[in-house]
Amino acid sequence: MTESKSWGLLAEFPNPARLLKAAQATHAAGYRRFETFSPFPIHGMDEAMELPGSKVPWITLAAGLMGMATGLALQWWSGSVAYPLVIGGKPLFAWEFALPITFELSILFASFGTVLGMFALNKLPRPNHPLDYVPRFKKVTDDAFFLAIPASDEQFDLEASKAFLESIGGEHITVVEEQNG
Repeated sequence: MTESKSWGLLAEFPNPARLLKAAQATHAAGYRRFETFSPFPIHGMDEAMELPGSKVPWITLAAGLMGMATGLALQWWSGSVAYPLVIGGKPLFAWEFALPITFELSILFASFGTVLGMFALNKLPRPNHPLDYVPRFKKVTDDAFFLAIPASDEQFDLEASKAFLESIGGEHITVVEEQNG
């Protein structure tokens, strides 16, 4: 037997301009955890929602620096500790000769850090989402524009939020149920 509770509200808007204005109004009304959905990026949406900058570039930088350190340490250890051979009069460790492996490991670690950081920050993989069970939401990949307010938002009140979405021009407002069990 499945038990359900309210995940939040979903409202449809007729075009991107109306969705952008709705996002501005939603933020101005005090909602902070709302999300917009569109088949393409809408210029100005990040500013309307006042979204903070992404943390992914910092994760990429940290992973790239870790790759650089790993490459240099690997070359130093193998040339100075594990196999200390003087060949052609060069020193046991010369950073110039360590550049190719250092560069390659920096790129490898940075790319893995980017992908894994994106997955972690987006809480992926999530095989399904409560919005997947709303039939009208399937149009979001083609020609529909949606704004969702989850129940986890501090400002959320089912009736008041529903009235708010109606007041800003939301159509086909749906109570989205969270499926458990």
